[in-house]
Amino acid sequence: MIKEVLVVEGKMDVVAINKAVEADCIITEGFNLKPACLDSIEKAYKKRGIIILTDPDSAGERIRKYVTRRCPKAKHAFVPVDEATANNDIGIEQASPESIRKALEKVRTLDWEPSNNFTGSDLLRAGISGGPGASDKRARMGARLGIGYANAKTFLKRLNHYGVSKEEFEAALAEEENINELQS
Repeated sequence: MIKEVLVVEGKMDVVAINKAVEADCIITEGFNLKPACLDSIEKAYKKRGIIILTDPDSAGERIRKYVTRRCPKAKHAFVPVDEATANNDIGIEQASPESIRKALEKVRTLDWEPSNNFTGSDLLRAGISGGPGASDKRARMGARLGIGYANAKTFLKRLNHYGVSKEEFEAALAEEENINELQS
């Protein structure tokens, strides 16, 4: 049983999560976030902690940001887009139990006093910004690091806000490059 309460978007997300782990969930019903839902989230946050596990799409990101503003020490889990896509739909309900478990193993906490370990130059050097294939490589790196897919600006912010170390980044980059060499 996961100690924290998972914050998800819909009922089918709970079904998918129950196939992967034993956890209590709060359903936001999309971006509705009614007062009763927000009250439940805040109570869970204060008593047990929460893990935000929203869909890897723009609506999920908006919900994640909104809940994070209200619950700044919430934990975050990200299922990569390619692992949460099926039947022309993107969402946690589309993810396999293994993908959900992997995301929950890589939970991160947002640090409100971010490091400045990473700069735009690091992203350019790593080939995850400003070049051909950068978006796909950034998605794979986000999955490896447990910070999800994002555009380059948001990815850089996540690197610095979610406590990713230079060592973790370099290890993920080396793994990415090894896989690319094997595929060539």
